[in-house]
Amino acid sequence: MSGEESAVSGLDYREWQRGRLMVGTRAFRVATKPGVFAHGRDDPAAAMLAEAVAAARATVVVSMPCGNGLVGVVAAASGATDVWMADRQALGVEASRRSVAMQTAHGAAATTVGEATPSIAGSSPRVTVCLGHGASALPSGLVADVVALRVVPEKMAMLQLIVDALALLRPGGVCYLAGGNHEGAKAAAKLLERVFGSAKLMNQHSSHRLVMAVRPVQPPPLPSDLASPFLDAARFNEVHVTLAGRPFTVFTRPGVFSWEHLDEASEVLAGLINVAPGESVLDIGCGAGALGAVAALQSVTGEVVMVDADSEAVRCAKRTLHAAGIHNARAIVSDVASALHDDARYGTFDVVVANPPFHTGKHTDLNVPRQFMREAFEALRVGGRLLLVANRTLPYEAELVSLFGAYRAVHDGPRFKVLQAIKTTTRHAPSP
Repeated sequence: MSGEESAVSGLDYREWQRGRLMVGTRAFRVATKPGVFAHGRDDPAAAMLAEAVAAARATVVVSMPCGNGLVGVVAAASGATDVWMADRQALGVEASRRSVAMQTAHGAAATTVGEATPSIAGSSPRVTVCLGHGASALPSGLVADVVALRVVPEKMAMLQLIVDALALLRPGGVCYLAGGNHEGAKAAAKLLERVFGSAKLMNQHSSHRLVMAVRPVQPPPLPSDLASPFLDAARFNEVHVTLAGRPFTVFTRPGVFSWEHLDEASEVLAGLINVAPGESVLDIGCGAGALGAVAALQSVTGEVVMVDADSEAVRCAKRTLHAAGIHNARAIVSDVASALHDDARYGTFDVVVANPPFHTGKHTDLNVPRQFMREAFEALRVGGRLLLVANRTLPYEAELVSLFGAYRAVHDGPRFKVLQAIKTTTRHAPSP
């Protein structure tokens, strides 16, 4: 596999780029941009999955999570007639849809569907890209010949994908699983073996591994120590917290940031949110909704909009708002705040709060938090303010000066800092 074509420096975050990847002797184009998994670097695990799927020449193939869509487009080019791709991340869905559209020589057409209404459309091979985690994004009754799983670091989210793969496969169907050792591929392979009854190491490359398991006619019962209510996509974890002097129940799911407890950074920021009644608030990267809920209760009548690229996080945030009886807030799946750009319902905001992610998978990626700050500036009215929490070692100050002209630290703790910046002009400050 050759690496992606190097990203062009200076491109706008929102601008999609083309990567060229080799699978065997064939070249495939994939769509990529900052925030997409494996952007700007090789992904040996995806290459191994794609090569295995190409060799399998199966009829019905499922790829979860689909990332930039490489596995799905290779399946479509290798004889599969029905290809299903699912990803909980909005960027993965959009990247996969664009990647399929690039493969015009293979005659594939992609339909993008939401988590609630999956359907197939397009010419043969038929490709459907679904928003959601695992089989919950796919139609009930779907039976696959091959399921390709890209390892995710969170154990329970990975286990759910494996259990879903077993349920999706026909007897004799094959599950391929691949990932980096630093991502937990060894542990995931052990989970695959325990759920399926047996598994076989097929390939290793650059500290990545490919493992295969065959779905037996009578699958073994799930080991009791792996049983969990959260394998049911309809079940939520309940985290009971007190924020800004008020008790909350935050509803979470495996794989959502800090899903088993409220993270310290959000707790620090929640104590510093000071929204006046009637002020409008944008929570970028809302996660399970704790910060947006605090802001909505303080605002009382002001509009609060919460956005996150993770569809599971948005499901959780909606549940958190509902449980708190909050009616002046809504949660939306969005790549940063892009979903608001062309929607006439949304104007500018008085306050933006953010706890930006700085990892894509296991890799540090500061492009995403920088875009959080840029879109916060764009979303604020003149006089509006940004409150941003970050690990104290992260170098966000220069970006804030470049955009807002100045900032001040309203909290400087041993682990986290909260930076406030006020928008004083409609144009960002010149770069220092």
